[in-house]
Amino acid sequence: NNKYLYLSFSETDADNKRMNTLRVVRGKLEGQSLTNVETIFRASPSRKTANHYGAKMVFLKDGTLLITSGDGFSYREDAQKLDNHFGKVIRVNDDGSIPADNPFVSTPGAKPEIWSYGHRNLQGIVINSDGSVVYEHEHGPRGGDELNIVEKGKNYGWPAITYGIDYSGALISPFKEKEGMEQPIKYWVPSIAPSGMTFYDGDLFPAWKGNLFISALVPGDVRRVSIDGNKAVDEETLFTTLGRIRNVVSAPDGSLVLATDSPKGKLIRVVPNN
Repeated sequence: NNKYLYLSFSETDADNKRMNTLRVVRGKLEGQSLTNVETIFRASPSRKTANHYGAKMVFLKDGTLLITSGDGFSYREDAQKLDNHFGKVIRVNDDGSIPADNPFVSTPGAKPEIWSYGHRNLQGIVINSDGSVVYEHEHGPRGGDELNIVEKGKNYGWPAITYGIDYSGALISPFKEKEGMEQPIKYWVPSIAPSGMTFYDGDLFPAWKGNLFISALVPGDVRRVSIDGNKAVDEETLFTTLGRIRNVVSAPDGSLVLATDSPKGKLIRVVPNN
């Protein structure tokens, strides 16, 4: 509601052209132009990789902004360390300043923007209708895609625990759970490559109210996941003939909008048959 448009993207490090980083900016949309553009977050340190930057965003009900920051693929061990932004959910104020109640503000050596850690390649983050629950999903390696409830200061385990294996077939970790590390409320083996997510609170599909919709790249569909408390209790596969689906959103009128992922990608609006 602050009239700014927020954008996230990966960019080349201005001081080292061989390195890249994640950047989040905001600006005012005036006609066909974005004006007063300012950087509100830049992930640190920069990384030499083409993959796993993030960065989905969602505002919490207190007006702060959560940003997903991926593990950088080749930097997965750093997801367990607090001195970097790899494999983290970040929380900042809407202008990029750091909230005083972030969990690691007073931890020596820790990045004060960190909200949660131990994540891999995060590509979806949403809140429920009353803003009390944050849902996040992330790609596993070969298997082990996760749907998590993200909470302040929690460790989500990657790569110390995982339900997946390396792309080579090698073991990443012998552990699927450890004390002090959170379990996903749902995981997928084999992978579905989750790429977008929306919490449905519309009226066009009353039976789906309160469900999560997750777009998937492999084999290409949308997963409807029903939630009961802190548990994922049921899953339905929808829209299986459209190919890779990059994103799904709930429109203000209650319809669903799908974005397909191809050279001739489409935006598809979904409404009831009647």
